[in-house]
Amino acid sequence: MKNVVVNPEWLRGIIEDFLASSENTLSNELNETAWGRPLVGFAGGDDPVFGECKRHIGNFFWTPVEIFGMSFPAVKAEDLTVISWVLPQTEQAKRDNRKEKSIPSERWARAAKFGEAVNVRLRQRVVGALRADGFDAVAPILSPAFGIRRSEKYAYASNWSERHAAYASGLGTFGLCDGLITPLGKAMRCGSVVARILVPPTGRPYKSHTEYCLFLSQGTCGACIKRCPAEAITEAGHDKEKCMAYLKVACAHDRARYGWESNSCGLCQTNVPCESGIPSRG
Repeated sequence: MKNVVVNPEWLRGIIEDFLASSENTLSNELNETAWGRPLVGFAGGDDPVFGECKRHIGNFFWTPVEIFGMSFPAVKAEDLTVISWVLPQTEQAKRDNRKEKSIPSERWARAAKFGEAVNVRLRQRVVGALRADGFDAVAPILSPAFGIRRSEKYAYASNWSERHAAYASGLGTFGLCDGLITPLGKAMRCGSVVARILVPPTGRPYKSHTEYCLFLSQGTCGACIKRCPAEAITEAGHDKEKCMAYLKVACAHDRARYGWESNSCGLCQTNVPCESGIPSRG
């Protein structure tokens, strides 16, 4: 099929309308909203960032054309667009998690479990809307082939990264804890879809992939180091082994207290200067 230039506002509208619906819920007694108003950005399928990720993370990491080609062969990278979004935590979830020192709050844990289920349905909604209009599209995270691999350089890494897609799409840069610092802060989740459409890429308003992190760009802050109950964050960076081991503790807590697991901690994303925005460097 011939590529078509698509209005980015149409795509933003699909995402925003979904999140304004009753689908966006923490599934608690109050039926509270899981996510705030999103940020949406776009990157070209041939953006060199994806090739750099593959080079640094490992050969198992997918570029957009690789994951797209699993479903729709004979496509060129320059014919693809990556649609990326940032879903900010609600003020209530951030407020609750700020108070915690060892285990995430219930709202935060619900956002990780039931809020991520919202994110899954959002990916499906975007793919469905595109396909209904005749555009081929895939959500990499929903691929049966998606999974965690062993990275020689980074210990554990997935074969598609929502955060790196968001970085490529101009939505944020990385922090000391590996979280993505966005204009809406680090307390968020990301999602993405790859489509055979043409959308003007969102400009990246940063020169470095760590520009928004006060510690990595200026040598100050380091608040996330103190917030980590697993001591997995140090001046040397984020120890994924320690982090993943501690998630088992959080999961056990969720299972015992709530009857479900969230596989989440998130303390390093709250009660820090980058919680809700890009921290001032003045």
